[in-house]
Amino acid sequence: MTAPFIEAASPHVMATYGRVPIALSHGQGCRVWDVNGKQYLDALGGIAVNTLGHNHPKLVPALQDQLSKLIHTSNYYHVPNQEVLAKKLVELSGMSNVFFCSTGLEANEAALKLARKFGHDKGIERPEIVVYEKAFHGRSIATLSATGNPKIQAGFGPLVEGFIRVPLNNMDSLRAATANNPNVVAVFFEAIQGEGGIHAMHLDYLKAVRQLCDERDWLLMIDEVQCGMGRTGKWFAHQWAGITPDVMPLAKGLGSGVPIGAVVAGPKAANLFQVGNHGTTFGGNPLAMRAGVETIRIMEEEGLLDNATRVGAHLVAALTQALKSELAAGSVKEIRGQGLMLGIELAKPCAALVGQAASKGLLISVTADSVIRLVPPLIMSAVEADEVVSILCPLIKQLIAEQA
Repeated sequence: MTAPFIEAASPHVMATYGRVPIALSHGQGCRVWDVNGKQYLDALGGIAVNTLGHNHPKLVPALQDQLSKLIHTSNYYHVPNQEVLAKKLVELSGMSNVFFCSTGLEANEAALKLARKFGHDKGIERPEIVVYEKAFHGRSIATLSATGNPKIQAGFGPLVEGFIRVPLNNMDSLRAATANNPNVVAVFFEAIQGEGGIHAMHLDYLKAVRQLCDERDWLLMIDEVQCGMGRTGKWFAHQWAGITPDVMPLAKGLGSGVPIGAVVAGPKAANLFQVGNHGTTFGGNPLAMRAGVETIRIMEEEGLLDNATRVGAHLVAALTQALKSELAAGSVKEIRGQGLMLGIELAKPCAALVGQAASKGLLISVTADSVIRLVPPLIMSAVEADEVVSILCPLIKQLIAEQA
């Protein structure tokens, strides 16, 4: 191992992560430095979390101001910025009400509870929810059951019942799987699957599912935890289809690194939870709410949705040009995604690229075994996107040559 890397393993921390042996100390913009002083270009953004990059000059003072006032109070009391942030999310989404929590898993868990409550309120004893192949919604027992990855489900059975699994973008399969079933209450999916390999729901499919949910009085629940908050060039990825869900979990990029989650609900779901039906200790705390309010304010001021669209298109074009021969040969199967949520699928597993890219000063991830995932801060410039290409593509070519 070369000098910039350190042995980061600890005998006291559970071995739940396959870590790259780097310990990061600080960052600025789209760059971070490790404890040995080596610099990296961050094309992972904390896994689509660090919307504003690192040490943003507008965010940091706002959080410092909040830290000096209140960090946590509990939901026994009103938290003024909950209403400020909720109002903004309602405005951006066209929906009605918001519940705040701390993570995407919690937001998805709350969505599943809303769906069951919706069913029980209609007299359905055993509500069932449609979920999707390759989906990822979290690692609690319920969200793990909704997830479509047998590898991460293994060892944790029995899973929660009440889920019907269907393939992506196939209305015939959805209709067949739910035919004559009075227990179905909701359809739940990611507008663009993240952990599943950057697979998008087609716009016509989104519209058709919205229509089906209306016809059958089901909840349309769209998980925007990873693909939301401007990552695709709109506030929420489903907005490209011109539809509005009934339930929308959010997290990740909403707080630019401060843990935050939210469930935004439309009229069909907004009043399902009553006092005592659901709750959280840390959700909606003053620090997280300030982070959410400031993140959206700065995104608007700096035009980051347009930046995500522009730089994302530039990055796709540059990758396509650099990997032209590999795409033609089929060793790179596809470059897909939208805005600054991109996947490069190789024909063979490529997990080794994570460490190799880090050794060259680039942070990425590989998901679904063979998909390189790029989800950088939304402040990334075209020049930095070109740097991603200049580091990553030679490594891809080298790996393909070694696998031949």
